[in-house]
Amino acid sequence: MEQTATSPLTIAYDAKRAYLNYRGLGSYCRNLLAQMARYYGENRYLLCTPQDKGLYPWLNEKPFERVLPNGLWSLAPSLWRSLGISGALIDQHIDIYHGLSQELPEGISRLGCKTVVTMHDAIFLRYPHLYSATYRRLFIRRNESACKRADLIIAISQQTKRDYMDFFGVEEKCIRVVYQGCNELYWKDVTADVMSYVRNTYVLPRNYVLCVGALEERKNQIRIIEAMASRYIDMPLVLVGRGNSDYHKRLSECAKRYGVPLLILSNVNSSDLPAIYRMASVFVYPSLFEGFGIPILEAARSATPIVTSSGTCFEEIAGEGALYVPPTQAEALGEAILMTLQDSGATCKRVQAALRNTEKFRTESRAREMLQAYQSVL
Repeated sequence: MEQTATSPLTIAYDAKRAYLNYRGLGSYCRNLLAQMARYYGENRYLLCTPQDKGLYPWLNEKPFERVLPNGLWSLAPSLWRSLGISGALIDQHIDIYHGLSQELPEGISRLGCKTVVTMHDAIFLRYPHLYSATYRRLFIRRNESACKRADLIIAISQQTKRDYMDFFGVEEKCIRVVYQGCNELYWKDVTADVMSYVRNTYVLPRNYVLCVGALEERKNQIRIIEAMASRYIDMPLVLVGRGNSDYHKRLSECAKRYGVPLLILSNVNSSDLPAIYRMASVFVYPSLFEGFGIPILEAARSATPIVTSSGTCFEEIAGEGALYVPPTQAEALGEAILMTLQDSGATCKRVQAALRNTEKFRTESRAREMLQAYQSVL
């Protein structure tokens, strides 16, 4: 793929989440960086992070250059991310600065470059009770500031685009949807030997209901247990994810109360996840709200039947390839799971529809659309 006839770009990123976050936001950052490096390796990519724990060594290989705080800033890395990044980049001749997680640092205008910011979601406004008042005030202020100062706002879904137009008054001409993708592993086959190895490694049952995501209130996994109990679905529930210890305890207590066999896997290698998806009887994702929902895309790519929440962005990902139900209605969720397990003909058609819908999320397309977004502001 050719970039253009123009000179290579120098692009700086707020890469904190890429280096340090194992959840959805970290995945978004790493997937984007990997895609840009793969298809546009002639560009120069500066990755600004307050810390590097060595979790992802490939981020320190070409064409990436790591930028860390130094001098007195090394004593206050969090402040450096907000106040010191601009100084660290002042002599680097930056063409684009991209804030990957809903904020831009102070003083970025000093660099004379164009600024891009990715907005993931406005859940802190839709579900304020899930966040502390202090967090909401701080994050609202950062989002407002970034929206005003960015030359271009990237939304990861049409849902997020609408939210930022509604909640922050962003003009449509200033915001552009560039979908995120998922790890390249999900575009490859998984052999029977790999599936057998993964099943034995994690002691997975022969048939199971699967949910992947952080264990927390918003992800709503407890509703799966209630749903399975409401329709007497005699199958283990496998949850993959880490998170809130109190919610973890509630999940275990709920499963015990309803007699639903529960297996929680908190330390799964990302390379093993495709096999876990493929071996599941059904993937259930009743999250109250997301900006995108990478697990939906991963399940669709794995040809796993999907039951998920209505009223959010998930239809953008799976299209007609999933059953959608209100996430708070346990009995409706249970009925959808049961229908998926029993009606193999209709389920197979939905699986194929979801798989077809994933074609628009191929990594080459994601990289090309992001580059086009950058070029639109130059």
